[in-house]
Amino acid sequence: MWRCPKCGRNFKNTNQSHSCGSKPSTIDEYIYAQPEEIRSVLEKIRRTIKKTAPKSTEKISWNMPTFWQGENLIHFAAFKNHIGIYPGDLNLLPFKQKLSGYKTTKGAIQFTFAKPIDYDLIAEIAKFRVAAVSKTKQKNPHSWQKSF
Repeated sequence: MWRCPKCGRNFKNTNQSHSCGSKPSTIDEYIYAQPEEIRSVLEKIRRTIKKTAPKSTEKISWNMPTFWQGENLIHFAAFKNHIGIYPGDLNLLPFKQKLSGYKTTKGAIQFTFAKPIDYDLIAEIAKFRVAAVSKTKQKNPHSWQKSF
């Protein structure tokens, strides 16, 4: 049994990844709660997505940093051995070939810490999601209007 020195919670595994205390309400809080060696990677992912989706809003959804533009564009999260990127249904992505070197599920991509993070690929995924959301808005202009 391992006890987190920060929050005092007990875990089965030593140094188990978790969120200490209350759930983060901002991306800044989420990043700060992560191990120091991962924070710069998370900040760079954040900047990469924000540059690609400048009209998006940052929020926490599903306890993950999320970029919102009428709908969730993309989530990301830190884990012990990888960063998870969650852009939605990967079957819709036009660049499956570029994802062949990564572990993927229907809606997730794992960027392992064992090799450099491909920020250009993350930007490309975010750009695709922005375009997809824009097309949805054009087809149904009132489908995602919300008061922020």
